[in-house]
Amino acid sequence: MASATLKKFRDREIAARILREIRGLYPNRRVKFMHVCGSHEVTITKFGLRSLLPNWLEVISGPGCPVCVTSTAEIAEAIELARRGYLITTFGDMFRVPGTGTSLAGARTDGADVRIVYGVADAVETARRNPRREVVHAAVGFETTAPTTAAEVLRGPPENFSLLVCHRLIPPAMEFLLGSGEVALDGFICPGHVSTIIGSKPYEHLSDHYGVPQVIAGFEPIDVLLSIWMLLKQLREGRHEVEIGYTRSVRPEGNVVAQEKIAQVFKVVDKKWRGFPTVPRSALELRREFKGYDVHEKFDFQVREVKDFARGCRCGDVLRGLIHPREC
Repeated sequence: MASATLKKFRDREIAARILREIRGLYPNRRVKFMHVCGSHEVTITKFGLRSLLPNWLEVISGPGCPVCVTSTAEIAEAIELARRGYLITTFGDMFRVPGTGTSLAGARTDGADVRIVYGVADAVETARRNPRREVVHAAVGFETTAPTTAAEVLRGPPENFSLLVCHRLIPPAMEFLLGSGEVALDGFICPGHVSTIIGSKPYEHLSDHYGVPQVIAGFEPIDVLLSIWMLLKQLREGRHEVEIGYTRSVRPEGNVVAQEKIAQVFKVVDKKWRGFPTVPRSALELRREFKGYDVHEKFDFQVREVKDFARGCRCGDVLRGLIHPREC
């Protein structure tokens, strides 16, 4: 983003004006919105936005971090593969996430070959440079990163490359939260990066069926404040729609080419998330014609069922919006 544009989206006077508008939309009750994006939480926390909001308005975090929602069983699988001598590639934010008793970082300390990469293309290149090693990439991420995984599969990686597919889909998790009744939500701040891929249409069912307002937001302070104002305006006017606040990057149809690549390589399946039971149609799995790259098929590999959390851990409650992170 150009510096002049960035400055506009961090302008104190603009923020103050939006905050005045937000206070003017008080609906005579408490309001709770949820975001489902780790980058939104970074912006909210970094710029102290919660401290600026009126006390009747709460913005909570949901299951918006792909590493956080990766199940303990999947992490345990990656660790077990590393211990068996496979070369494991993963993203940096996955490196220290605990599985059952240790992490990939701990496995590397114990002698396993675990390497941090910046993308799946780096993992494929690692396989090409190590033709005598079996390389397994832990493919973590939402709809944002799934297209790059699909693109590499379509290019035809070397035979010594395989995938531990951990991709998840955001809208089904949002619907699970609404349907569970565990937390009463007045609206969603929808993720910008995911929405650049999927567009706004996949969220429409949630607004139509559950009567919940939604706004797709960008990642600067003004973006987030505007999304809150837009949600409150919907509540005031009795609307429940999907609006795009992040118009500089998101279109209603999304990135059609990326969507086609995902559909070509993956099928949608039910899957367990960390802190959730099995969420219907919420994850991706390689289609039959690409199963040669699936680590489970290639090596007939599966770990036993494991518990998601240690005794007393409340991470699942954080991911489902029941408590704040500081309460875990």
